[in-house]
Parts: sequence; structure tokens; C-alpha cells
Amino acid sequence: MPHDHSHTSPADDAPAHDAPSHTHGPRPLADASVRLARETDVPAVGLVQSAVWREAYAGVLPAQALEAFEPQAFAAGWRRSLAAPPAGIYRLLAACAGDQVVGFAAIGPSQDPDASPTTGELTALGVHPQARRVGHGSRLLNAAVDTLRGADAEYLSAWVLVTDETTRAFLTQAGLRPDGAFRDRVVSPDGDVAREVRLVAAITQPPA
Repeated sequence: MPHDHSHTSPADDAPAHDAPSHTHGPRPLADASVRLARETDVPAVGLVQSAVWREAYAGVLPAQALEAFEPQAFAAGWRRSLAAPPAGIYRLLAACAGDQVVGFAAIGPSQDPDASPTTGELTALGVHPQARRVGHGSRLLNAAVDTLRGADAEYLSAWVLVTDETTRAFLTQAGLRPDGAFRDRVVSPDGDVAREVRLVAAITQPPA
């Protein structure tokens, strides 16, 4: 999975951009699903990720740096990952409205040096703006937790931009809590730095 700019990104309640031109508002809930992403999904995932990342970093990076978040670059990274996935429970999940991919989530083992071997990480999460507020973000998060739990993970962690209050609120409402850890990540070729905080939750028991 690509990690150059990975962080948990706006889900159902946060804005993003670049809806397909044929999308006309949210589809019925009965038409919604989450599944493992396929290679044919990566262009749509790249579009959603590019838009979500550009918005999430809009108050952090200069406009020139935001232009580097290109759909084709993200899609190429996902294509490589799907073709030769790393060892472990690395997965790319796609949220669909009918046949259209409208969101995605990426998970894998936590790479934090202080994490236990049973800690999984939500490395990315994004939902298209025209597919918001119908539960795609929650379904993606639930699928991520179920997948990690099925691989015997006991904890879920997620790094969130300090400035991304909406995503932090979404994950906090879902049960994740800050554990006091933070990091400053280099997020552009020019050395721009963004601070992130870590949220964690135990996932050994299904949610009530």
C-alpha cells in the first residue's frame, strides 16, 4: 500500500471532491456495499484519494505542493500494491454505490515502533462528497475492523492530521481515542511538515 501521504482522511461527514460526472446524488442504501478492491478500481480510488488529500492538506501545504496529489500517481501506487501485496494483512477496501467506487479504506499491520504485534492500522480512509451521509464511511470502518479482527488483531490505530477536526470527530465517535502520541511527517518534496496525532481502540469485541 502506498504510504507517502497516508493518514486517515475525511469520511462521511468531511468534504472531498471530483465526483464522476454521471453521479446525481447518493444512491439508495440498498445499493451500497464494501468489498476488496480490484485492479480495475484503482483509477476511481485514485480520483477520490487525490481530491480528499488535496482538501485535507489545503491548510497545511502550499498550492504547488497540493498539485502533486495527482489521481494517476495514487492509482499507480495502488496498482503496484495490488499486483504485489506486502506480507501480512494489507488490504484495500472499496465502498461502492452500485458499480461505482465512491470511497476506500486501506489497512495493514501498524508500523509504529511502540505498537504490539496485534495492532492493525487504518492507513487511509476517504469517501466521495456526493456519496456522503449515507453510511459509506461507517461501512468502510466496520469492514476494516472486521478484516483486522479476522486476522487476530486486538487493536486498531489511526494517524490523523491535527488540523483535520472532522475526521478526528468521526473516528472518536466510532470509539477511537487519542493515546498521547504525535508525529511530524514530511509530506512534500520541499520538506513541508504536518503534525498528526494517533487514535487507538481495542477491537477484540464486536461493537455493541
